[in-house]
Amino acid sequence: MFFLLLALSFPAWRPHFSFLENPLANEMMVLRWMHLIFGIIWIGLLYFFNLVLTPAMKQVDPAARVKIYPALMSKAMGWFRSSALVTVLVGMRYFQLHLFADADRAGRHALAVQWLGWWLLVWIVAYIFIYLFQLPAKGFLDSPWVRGLGIAIVVVAASWLVMALNGGTNVSNAHLAISVGGGLGLVMLLNTWGVVWRVQKKLIKWSRASAEQGVPMPPEAQRMMRWGFLTARVSFWLSFPMLFFMAAASHYPFLSTIAEAAAVSVRSALRFISVLWT
Repeated sequence: MFFLLLALSFPAWRPHFSFLENPLANEMMVLRWMHLIFGIIWIGLLYFFNLVLTPAMKQVDPAARVKIYPALMSKAMGWFRSSALVTVLVGMRYFQLHLFADADRAGRHALAVQWLGWWLLVWIVAYIFIYLFQLPAKGFLDSPWVRGLGIAIVVVAASWLVMALNGGTNVSNAHLAISVGGGLGLVMLLNTWGVVWRVQKKLIKWSRASAEQGVPMPPEAQRMMRWGFLTARVSFWLSFPMLFFMAAASHYPFLSTIAEAAAVSVRSALRFISVLWT
């Protein structure tokens, strides 16, 4: 304590820091900080489910599994879905600030709303197709290659389209990168709340009843487990490009030329369609 007070008595040794005078810069820093914290919780649990829990549960005796599962998954799913929601909501606010900045540079404030609308439309439509590919199926539709190729085509098409619609001379690399990475994050959020949580609520309920009352798991449980597994595995693989594009927003400015090429291709396709219809 004495040495600390002694050090602080010398002006040159005192720590020098100050918050930025720009409130927007401070807000963006807080948003990025929160986005990282809750994103680590969310993606960390996603990796735990895929890499540790699922393989481990297959080796556990069924009688012990129904006792472990409700206690473990009730707590885990609470953190999983809550952190996913906070991550995406904070990320959307951060994305919105980039949209406003780019719209100001373009001199058209309405562009920010237009860009956000296109982004939401493209990724919600993409999710409808991804949702269908995640459903349990039989025959060749159950092939990992069919599912993987189908989802990859949807993701690439959505990414290309959103960059074409939102691209332009005044659009930043961060805007374009988050348009893709944030879109994948939105898909993963919809998976978390729309599929994984719905499935897990039923599995937790059935497992608890089986452990406490000796009630056998219903026949539907197998399909629910398969659906939950496929959805979690899709989110697991989507997290890799998602994390790349989110990191590229600030550290790897490579998307401006890709967006211009995407915009040219979409305009050419629209002109071709208009010619066919006339």
